[in-house]
Amino acid sequence: MARGDDQASLFGDDSPAEPRPEAAAGSASGAHQPLAARMRPRALAEVVGQDHVTRPGGLLPRLIATDRFGSLIFYGPPGCGKTSIAEAIARETKSRFVRVNAVMSNVAELREILAVARRRPEARTLLFIDELHRFNKSQQDLLLPDVEEGNVRLIGATTHNPGFYVNPPLLSRSHLFRLEPLATAAVAGVLRRALDDPERGLGARGHTADDKILTDLAVLCDGDLRRALNALEVIALSLPEQAPLTEAELEVFARERRIRYDADEDEHYDTISAFIKSCRGSDPDAAMYWLAKMLAGGEDPRFIARRLVILASEDVGLADALALPLAVAAHHACDFIGLPEAELTLAHATLYIAAAPKSNSATLALAEAHRVLKEQPVQPVPLALRDKSGKASKQAGHGKGYLYSHDFPENISGQAYLERPLTLYTPKPVGMEAKIADRLARWQELRAHLGR
Repeated sequence: MARGDDQASLFGDDSPAEPRPEAAAGSASGAHQPLAARMRPRALAEVVGQDHVTRPGGLLPRLIATDRFGSLIFYGPPGCGKTSIAEAIARETKSRFVRVNAVMSNVAELREILAVARRRPEARTLLFIDELHRFNKSQQDLLLPDVEEGNVRLIGATTHNPGFYVNPPLLSRSHLFRLEPLATAAVAGVLRRALDDPERGLGARGHTADDKILTDLAVLCDGDLRRALNALEVIALSLPEQAPLTEAELEVFARERRIRYDADEDEHYDTISAFIKSCRGSDPDAAMYWLAKMLAGGEDPRFIARRLVILASEDVGLADALALPLAVAAHHACDFIGLPEAELTLAHATLYIAAAPKSNSATLALAEAHRVLKEQPVQPVPLALRDKSGKASKQAGHGKGYLYSHDFPENISGQAYLERPLTLYTPKPVGMEAKIADRLARWQELRAHLGR
Protein backbone atom coordinates (compact mmCIF):
# COMPACT_ATOMS: atom_id res chain seq x y z
CA MET A 1 0.00 0.00 0.00
CA ALA A 2 0.99 3.64 -0.18
CA ARG A 3 3.64 4.35 2.41
CA GLY A 4 3.52 6.34 5.66
CA ASP A 5 0.84 9.02 6.03
CA ASP A 6 -0.64 7.96 2.70
CA GLN A 7 -2.20 4.94 4.36
CA ALA A 8 -4.06 7.21 6.78
CA SER A 9 -5.31 9.38 3.92
CA LEU A 10 -6.50 6.32 2.04
CA PHE A 11 -8.46 4.65 4.78
CA GLY A 12 -8.78 7.18 7.60
CA ASP A 13 -10.74 10.46 7.95
CA ASP A 14 -12.48 12.10 5.01
CA SER A 15 -10.66 15.44 5.06
CA PRO A 16 -8.02 16.20 2.42
CA ALA A 17 -4.58 15.27 3.71
CA GLU A 18 -1.60 17.54 3.08
CA PRO A 19 1.87 16.05 2.89
CA ARG A 20 3.35 15.87 6.35
CA PRO A 21 5.51 18.95 7.10
CA GLU A 22 9.19 18.22 7.47
CA ALA A 23 9.85 17.60 11.12
CA ALA A 24 12.34 19.69 13.02
CA ALA A 25 15.74 18.17 13.62
CA GLY A 26 15.17 18.00 17.34
CA SER A 27 11.83 16.19 17.18
CA ALA A 28 11.48 12.49 17.67
CA SER A 29 10.67 11.77 14.04
CA GLY A 30 12.89 14.49 12.54
CA ALA A 31 15.93 13.27 14.45
CA HIS A 32 15.92 10.10 12.38
CA GLN A 33 15.27 11.70 9.01
CA PRO A 34 18.20 12.18 6.65
CA LEU A 35 19.37 15.76 6.30
CA ALA A 36 18.16 15.83 2.70
CA ALA A 37 14.61 15.05 3.84
CA ARG A 38 14.68 17.62 6.66
CA MET A 39 15.91 20.37 4.32
CA ARG A 40 13.34 19.68 1.63
CA PRO A 41 11.69 22.92 0.38
CA ARG A 42 8.30 23.68 1.92
CA ALA A 43 7.09 25.91 -0.91
CA LEU A 44 7.79 26.25 -4.62
CA ALA A 45 9.57 29.55 -3.96
CA GLU A 46 12.16 27.70 -1.84
CA VAL A 47 13.16 25.34 -4.68
CA VAL A 48 16.65 26.26 -5.89
CA GLY A 49 18.40 25.89 -9.21
CA GLN A 50 15.33 25.39 -11.44
CA ASP A 51 14.46 29.02 -12.19
CA HIS A 52 13.45 28.16 -15.75
CA VAL A 53 10.55 26.18 -14.23
CA THR A 54 9.84 27.92 -10.91
CA ARG A 55 10.38 31.63 -11.70
CA PRO A 56 7.39 33.86 -10.88
CA GLY A 57 5.11 34.27 -13.86
CA GLY A 58 6.27 31.03 -15.46
CA LEU A 59 3.91 28.30 -16.60
CA LEU A 60 4.22 26.06 -13.54
CA PRO A 61 3.70 28.81 -10.91
CA ARG A 62 0.68 30.08 -12.88
CA LEU A 63 -0.81 26.58 -13.01
CA ILE A 64 -0.33 26.14 -9.28
CA ALA A 65 -1.66 29.62 -8.42
CA THR A 66 -4.91 28.92 -10.28
CA ASP A 67 -4.97 25.28 -9.12
CA ARG A 68 -6.29 24.28 -12.53
CA PHE A 69 -3.50 22.04 -13.75
CA GLY A 70 -3.88 18.46 -14.93
CA SER A 71 -1.09 15.93 -14.86
CA LEU A 72 2.58 16.91 -14.66
CA ILE A 73 5.76 14.99 -15.42
CA PHE A 74 9.13 16.14 -14.10
CA TYR A 75 12.11 14.75 -15.97
CA GLY A 76 15.65 15.24 -14.72
CA PRO A 77 18.70 13.68 -13.04
CA PRO A 78 18.74 12.45 -9.43
CA GLY A 79 18.67 15.10 -6.71
CA CYS A 80 17.49 17.99 -8.89
CA GLY A 81 14.23 18.67 -7.03
CA LYS A 82 11.51 16.55 -8.65
CA THR A 83 10.06 15.25 -5.37
CA SER A 84 10.49 18.63 -3.65
CA ILE A 85 8.45 20.37 -6.34
CA ALA A 86 5.71 17.72 -6.13
CA GLU A 87 5.39 18.10 -2.36
CA ALA A 88 5.40 21.90 -2.65
CA ILE A 89 2.59 21.73 -5.19
CA ALA A 90 0.55 19.51 -2.87
CA ARG A 91 0.99 21.93 0.02
CA GLU A 92 0.20 25.06 -1.97
CA THR A 93 -2.92 23.54 -3.54
CA LYS A 94 -3.99 21.77 -0.30
CA SER A 95 -4.42 18.54 -2.24
CA ARG A 96 -4.65 15.08 -0.82
CA PHE A 97 -1.16 13.74 -1.48
CA VAL A 98 -0.55 10.06 -2.18
CA ARG A 99 3.00 8.99 -2.90
CA VAL A 100 3.93 5.78 -4.69
CA ASN A 101 7.32 4.45 -5.71
CA ALA A 102 7.05 2.60 -9.02
CA VAL A 103 9.74 0.12 -8.02
CA MET A 104 7.69 -1.18 -5.07
CA SER A 105 4.17 -0.62 -6.37
CA ASN A 106 1.90 -2.99 -8.26
CA VAL A 107 -1.43 -3.05 -10.08
CA ALA A 108 -3.42 -4.00 -6.95
CA GLU A 109 -2.12 -0.96 -5.08
CA LEU A 110 -2.87 1.34 -7.99
CA ARG A 111 -6.43 0.02 -8.31
CA GLU A 112 -7.08 0.67 -4.63
CA ILE A 113 -5.62 4.19 -4.74
CA LEU A 114 -7.69 5.07 -7.81
CA ALA A 115 -10.86 3.58 -6.29
CA VAL A 116 -10.49 5.71 -3.16
CA ALA A 117 -9.84 8.80 -5.30
CA ARG A 118 -13.05 8.16 -7.25
CA ARG A 119 -15.02 7.90 -3.98
CA ARG A 120 -13.56 11.16 -2.71
CA PRO A 121 -13.61 13.66 -5.59
CA GLU A 122 -13.77 16.61 -3.17
CA ALA A 123 -10.32 15.69 -1.80
CA ARG A 124 -8.65 16.39 -5.18
CA THR A 125 -6.14 13.57 -4.97
CA LEU A 126 -2.64 14.33 -6.18
CA LEU A 127 -0.93 11.03 -7.01
CA PHE A 128 2.85 11.33 -7.04
CA ILE A 129 4.61 8.41 -8.76
CA ASP A 130 8.35 8.40 -8.22
CA GLU A 131 10.42 6.64 -10.90
CA LEU A 132 7.45 6.58 -13.25
CA HIS A 133 9.58 4.96 -15.96
CA ARG A 134 9.60 1.75 -13.90
CA PHE A 135 5.88 1.24 -14.49
CA ASN A 136 5.18 -1.12 -17.36
CA LYS A 137 2.67 -0.37 -20.11
CA SER A 138 -0.28 -2.02 -18.36
CA GLN A 139 0.36 -0.09 -15.14
CA GLN A 140 0.57 3.18 -17.05
CA ASP A 141 -2.57 2.33 -19.02
CA LEU A 142 -4.39 1.71 -15.75
CA LEU A 143 -3.91 5.38 -14.85
CA LEU A 144 -5.38 6.74 -18.07
CA PRO A 145 -9.15 6.67 -17.34
CA ASP A 146 -8.80 8.38 -13.97
CA VAL A 147 -6.32 10.91 -15.31
CA GLU A 148 -8.67 11.59 -18.22
CA GLU A 149 -11.68 12.04 -15.90
CA GLY A 150 -9.75 14.14 -13.42
CA ASN A 151 -10.25 11.72 -10.54
CA VAL A 152 -6.55 12.03 -9.83
CA ARG A 153 -3.95 14.54 -10.85
CA LEU A 154 -0.79 12.67 -11.66
CA ILE A 155 2.68 14.00 -10.95
CA GLY A 156 5.31 11.68 -12.37
CA ALA A 157 9.01 11.92 -11.61
CA THR A 158 11.54 10.21 -13.84
CA THR A 159 15.26 10.26 -14.54
CA HIS A 160 14.62 8.74 -17.97
CA ASN A 161 13.52 10.38 -21.19
CA PRO A 162 9.69 10.25 -21.05
CA GLY A 163 9.55 9.96 -24.83
CA PHE A 164 11.00 6.46 -24.51
CA TYR A 165 9.50 5.28 -21.23
CA VAL A 166 6.07 6.89 -20.83
CA ASN A 167 3.13 5.68 -22.92
CA PRO A 168 2.20 8.27 -25.58
CA PRO A 169 -1.46 8.58 -24.40
CA LEU A 170 -0.32 9.36 -20.86
CA LEU A 171 2.42 11.69 -22.08
CA SER A 172 -0.03 13.60 -24.28
CA ARG A 173 -2.25 14.30 -21.25
CA SER A 174 0.59 15.74 -19.18
CA HIS A 175 2.62 18.92 -19.00
CA LEU A 176 6.29 17.92 -19.27
CA PHE A 177 8.92 19.91 -17.37
CA ARG A 178 12.61 19.16 -17.79
CA LEU A 179 14.80 19.82 -14.75
CA GLU A 180 18.56 20.30 -14.97
CA PRO A 181 21.42 19.24 -12.68
CA LEU A 182 21.83 21.93 -10.06
CA ALA A 183 24.60 24.47 -10.52
CA THR A 184 27.49 24.26 -8.09
CA ALA A 185 26.61 27.62 -6.54
CA ALA A 186 23.02 26.53 -5.89
CA VAL A 187 24.11 23.31 -4.18
CA ALA A 188 26.76 25.11 -2.11
CA GLY A 189 24.15 27.66 -0.99
CA VAL A 190 21.84 24.94 0.32
CA LEU A 191 24.77 23.23 2.03
CA ARG A 192 25.54 26.48 3.83
CA ARG A 193 21.94 26.82 5.01
CA ALA A 194 21.91 23.19 6.16
CA LEU A 195 25.13 23.69 8.10
CA ASP A 196 23.78 26.81 9.84
CA ASP A 197 20.09 25.91 10.35
CA PRO A 198 19.58 24.87 14.00
CA GLU A 199 16.09 23.43 13.46
CA ARG A 200 16.10 21.39 10.27
CA GLY A 201 19.82 21.36 9.59
CA LEU A 202 23.06 20.79 11.47
CA GLY A 203 23.29 24.19 13.16
CA ALA A 204 22.87 22.74 16.65
CA ARG A 205 26.15 20.86 16.21
CA GLY A 206 28.12 24.08 15.68
CA HIS A 207 30.23 22.96 12.71
CA THR A 208 31.99 25.53 10.52
CA ALA A 209 33.25 25.31 6.94
CA ASP A 210 34.85 27.68 4.49
CA ASP A 211 32.89 28.47 1.34
CA LYS A 212 35.55 26.66 -0.68
CA ILE A 213 34.95 23.42 1.24
CA LEU A 214 31.21 23.55 0.54
CA THR A 215 31.82 24.47 -3.10
CA ASP A 216 34.25 21.57 -3.53
CA LEU A 217 31.71 19.19 -1.97
CA ALA A 218 29.04 20.49 -4.36
CA VAL A 219 31.37 19.85 -7.32
CA LEU A 220 32.00 16.29 -6.17
CA CYS A 221 28.24 15.61 -6.11
CA ASP A 222 27.62 16.50 -9.79
CA GLY A 223 24.54 18.66 -9.29
CA ASP A 224 22.80 16.08 -7.06
CA LEU A 225 21.56 18.07 -4.06
CA ARG A 226 20.27 15.04 -2.15
CA ARG A 227 23.65 13.36 -2.47
CA ALA A 228 25.43 16.54 -1.38
CA LEU A 229 23.27 16.97 1.72
CA ASN A 230 23.67 13.32 2.69
CA ALA A 231 27.44 13.62 2.21
CA LEU A 232 27.53 16.74 4.36
CA GLU A 233 25.63 14.92 7.11
CA VAL A 234 27.94 11.90 6.99
CA ILE A 235 31.01 14.12 7.19
CA ALA A 236 29.56 16.21 10.02
CA LEU A 237 28.42 13.24 12.10
CA SER A 238 31.86 11.68 11.79
CA LEU A 239 33.36 14.68 13.59
CA PRO A 240 33.00 15.96 17.16
CA GLU A 241 30.51 18.78 17.62
CA GLN A 242 31.83 22.25 16.75
CA ALA A 243 34.69 20.73 14.74
CA PRO A 244 35.42 22.50 11.43
CA LEU A 245 34.94 20.70 8.13
CA THR A 246 38.29 20.70 6.31
CA GLU A 247 39.88 19.43 3.13
CA ALA A 248 41.02 16.31 4.97
CA GLU A 249 37.41 15.15 5.35
CA LEU A 250 36.67 15.99 1.71
CA GLU A 251 39.64 13.93 0.51
CA VAL A 252 38.10 10.79 2.03
CA PHE A 253 34.80 11.52 0.28
CA ALA A 254 36.54 12.35 -3.02
CA ARG A 255 38.23 8.95 -3.10
CA GLU A 256 34.79 7.34 -2.91
CA ARG A 257 33.31 9.56 -5.61
CA ARG A 258 31.21 7.74 -8.18
CA ILE A 259 30.50 9.22 -11.59
CA ARG A 260 26.78 9.31 -12.42
CA TYR A 261 26.55 6.92 -15.35
CA ASP A 262 23.67 4.51 -15.84
CA ALA A 263 24.60 1.74 -18.24
CA ASP A 264 22.02 1.08 -20.97
CA GLU A 265 20.02 4.15 -19.98
CA ASP A 266 19.96 7.87 -20.81
CA GLU A 267 23.42 8.69 -19.45
CA HIS A 268 24.89 5.84 -21.49
CA TYR A 269 23.35 7.01 -24.77
CA ASP A 270 23.97 10.71 -24.16
CA THR A 271 27.65 10.20 -23.30
CA ILE A 272 28.46 7.90 -26.21
CA SER A 273 26.70 10.40 -28.47
CA ALA A 274 28.92 13.20 -27.15
CA PHE A 275 31.98 10.97 -27.63
CA ILE A 276 31.09 10.15 -31.24
CA LYS A 277 30.35 13.76 -32.12
CA SER A 278 33.58 14.96 -30.50
CA CYS A 279 35.61 12.48 -32.56
CA ARG A 280 33.69 13.43 -35.70
CA GLY A 281 34.23 17.11 -34.91
CA SER A 282 38.00 16.60 -34.59
CA ASP A 283 38.19 17.65 -30.92
CA PRO A 284 40.58 15.18 -29.25
CA ASP A 285 40.32 16.92 -25.86
CA ALA A 286 36.53 16.57 -25.69
CA ALA A 287 36.75 13.00 -27.03
CA MET A 288 39.20 12.06 -24.28
CA TYR A 289 36.97 13.64 -21.60
CA TRP A 290 33.91 11.64 -22.66
CA LEU A 291 36.04 8.50 -22.99
CA ALA A 292 37.31 8.94 -19.43
CA LYS A 293 33.76 9.51 -18.16
CA MET A 294 32.54 6.31 -19.76
CA LEU A 295 35.43 4.30 -18.36
CA ALA A 296 34.99 5.80 -14.88
CA GLY A 297 31.28 4.95 -15.08
CA GLY A 298 32.01 1.30 -15.80
CA GLU A 299 31.19 1.23 -19.51
CA ASP A 300 32.12 -1.94 -21.41
CA PRO A 301 35.39 -1.12 -23.25
CA ARG A 302 34.35 -3.35 -26.15
CA PHE A 303 31.28 -1.18 -26.69
CA ILE A 304 33.52 1.89 -27.00
CA ALA A 305 35.87 0.00 -29.32
CA ARG A 306 32.98 -0.99 -31.59
CA ARG A 307 31.97 2.64 -31.89
CA LEU A 308 35.54 3.53 -32.86
CA VAL A 309 35.47 0.89 -35.61
CA ILE A 310 32.25 2.41 -36.97
CA LEU A 311 33.69 5.93 -36.75
CA ALA A 312 36.76 4.82 -38.68
CA SER A 313 34.64 4.00 -41.73
CA GLU A 314 31.74 6.39 -41.27
CA ASP A 315 33.63 9.59 -40.55
CA VAL A 316 37.33 9.09 -41.37
CA GLY A 317 36.99 6.71 -44.27
CA LEU A 318 39.33 7.15 -47.20
CA ALA A 319 40.80 10.36 -45.82
CA ASP A 320 42.96 8.10 -43.64
CA ALA A 321 42.66 4.44 -44.54
CA LEU A 322 44.80 3.45 -41.53
CA ALA A 323 42.04 4.45 -39.10
CA LEU A 324 39.99 1.30 -39.72
CA PRO A 325 42.75 -1.30 -39.10
CA LEU A 326 43.83 0.70 -36.06
CA ALA A 327 40.29 0.70 -34.64
CA VAL A 328 39.87 -3.02 -35.36
CA ALA A 329 43.18 -3.67 -33.60
CA ALA A 330 41.95 -1.63 -30.62
CA HIS A 331 38.79 -3.74 -30.44
CA HIS A 332 40.84 -6.92 -30.57
CA ALA A 333 43.20 -5.59 -27.89
CA CYS A 334 40.28 -4.85 -25.54
CA ASP A 335 39.34 -8.53 -25.74
CA PHE A 336 42.71 -10.00 -24.86
CA ILE A 337 44.16 -7.26 -22.62
CA GLY A 338 41.15 -6.19 -20.58
CA LEU A 339 40.89 -3.32 -18.13
CA PRO A 340 42.61 -1.28 -16.88
CA GLU A 341 45.37 -1.58 -19.50
CA ALA A 342 42.86 -1.52 -22.38
CA GLU A 343 42.11 2.10 -21.45
CA LEU A 344 45.44 3.03 -23.04
CA THR A 345 44.49 1.27 -26.27
CA LEU A 346 41.14 3.06 -26.38
CA ALA A 347 42.87 6.39 -25.72
CA HIS A 348 45.31 5.65 -28.56
CA ALA A 349 42.55 4.87 -31.04
CA THR A 350 40.35 7.76 -29.86
CA LEU A 351 43.11 10.34 -30.32
CA TYR A 352 44.03 8.94 -33.74
CA ILE A 353 40.45 9.08 -35.01
CA ALA A 354 39.71 12.48 -33.47
CA ALA A 355 42.88 13.97 -34.99
CA ALA A 356 42.54 12.25 -38.39
CA PRO A 357 41.28 14.08 -41.50
CA LYS A 358 37.59 13.39 -41.97
CA SER A 359 35.62 12.11 -44.94
CA ASN A 360 32.13 10.64 -45.00
CA SER A 361 32.34 9.88 -48.72
CA ALA A 362 31.91 6.14 -48.10
CA THR A 363 28.76 6.86 -46.06
CA LEU A 364 27.35 9.16 -48.72
CA ALA A 365 28.23 6.83 -51.59
CA LEU A 366 26.50 3.88 -49.90
CA ALA A 367 23.43 5.99 -49.13
CA GLU A 368 23.26 7.19 -52.73
CA ALA A 369 23.58 3.64 -54.05
CA HIS A 370 20.69 2.53 -51.79
CA ARG A 371 18.62 5.49 -52.96
CA VAL A 372 19.17 4.70 -56.63
CA LEU A 373 18.30 1.02 -56.09
CA LYS A 374 15.09 2.04 -54.33
CA GLU A 375 13.96 4.71 -56.80
CA GLN A 376 15.11 3.38 -60.18
CA PRO A 377 14.75 0.09 -62.05
CA VAL A 378 17.45 -2.40 -61.09
CA GLN A 379 20.09 -2.53 -63.81
CA PRO A 380 20.93 -5.93 -65.29
CA VAL A 381 24.52 -7.08 -65.15
CA PRO A 382 26.09 -6.34 -68.60
CA LEU A 383 26.75 -9.51 -70.61
CA ALA A 384 30.47 -8.85 -70.73
CA LEU A 385 30.65 -8.83 -66.94
CA ARG A 386 28.58 -11.95 -66.28
CA ASP A 387 30.12 -15.18 -65.09
CA LYS A 388 30.85 -17.47 -68.04
CA SER A 389 31.34 -20.69 -66.09
CA GLY A 390 29.36 -23.59 -67.49
CA LYS A 391 28.18 -24.47 -71.00
CA ALA A 392 24.85 -22.68 -70.72
CA SER A 393 26.50 -19.42 -69.71
CA LYS A 394 28.94 -19.57 -72.59
CA GLN A 395 26.13 -20.30 -75.06
CA ALA A 396 24.28 -17.27 -73.70
CA GLY A 397 27.30 -15.08 -74.44
CA HIS A 398 28.24 -14.39 -70.86
CA GLY A 399 31.67 -12.77 -70.61
CA LYS A 400 31.88 -12.06 -74.33
CA GLY A 401 33.60 -8.76 -75.00
CA TYR A 402 35.12 -8.40 -71.54
CA LEU A 403 38.31 -6.34 -71.57
CA TYR A 404 40.97 -7.51 -69.11
CA SER A 405 42.06 -4.35 -67.31
CA HIS A 406 45.69 -5.41 -66.84
CA ASP A 407 46.18 -5.48 -70.59
CA PHE A 408 45.79 -1.69 -70.79
CA PRO A 409 47.90 1.31 -69.69
CA GLU A 410 47.25 2.24 -66.05
CA ASN A 411 44.81 -0.72 -65.97
CA ILE A 412 42.11 1.39 -67.56
CA SER A 413 40.34 -0.37 -70.43
CA GLY A 414 37.57 2.18 -70.86
CA GLN A 415 34.95 -0.54 -70.52
CA ALA A 416 31.58 0.40 -68.97
CA TYR A 417 30.61 -1.52 -65.86
CA LEU A 418 27.01 -0.25 -65.72
CA GLU A 419 24.50 -0.11 -68.57
CA ARG A 420 23.48 3.36 -67.38
CA PRO A 421 26.41 5.27 -65.86
CA LEU A 422 25.94 6.62 -62.34
CA THR A 423 27.93 8.94 -60.07
CA LEU A 424 27.62 7.63 -56.54
CA TYR A 425 31.07 8.31 -55.05
CA THR A 426 32.45 11.83 -54.80
CA PRO A 427 35.89 11.88 -53.16
CA LYS A 428 36.69 14.67 -50.74
CA PRO A 429 39.90 16.66 -51.22
CA VAL A 430 41.19 15.87 -47.70
CA GLY A 431 43.97 13.67 -46.37
CA MET A 432 44.82 10.58 -48.36
CA GLU A 433 41.52 10.87 -50.26
CA ALA A 434 42.84 13.93 -52.10
CA LYS A 435 45.19 11.58 -53.96
CA ILE A 436 42.26 9.30 -54.76
CA ALA A 437 40.40 12.28 -56.22
CA ASP A 438 43.36 13.12 -58.46
CA ARG A 439 43.70 9.48 -59.55
CA LEU A 440 40.01 9.13 -60.41
CA ALA A 441 40.11 12.37 -62.40
CA ARG A 442 43.08 11.05 -64.40
CA TRP A 443 41.27 7.76 -65.10
CA GLN A 444 38.19 9.65 -66.23
CA GLU A 445 40.32 11.46 -68.81
CA LEU A 446 41.74 8.13 -70.04
CA ARG A 447 38.26 6.65 -70.43
CA ALA A 448 37.11 9.69 -72.35
CA HIS A 449 40.12 9.37 -74.66
CA LEU A 450 39.48 5.69 -75.25
CA GLY A 451 35.88 6.54 -76.09
CA ARG A 452 34.46 3.18 -75.20
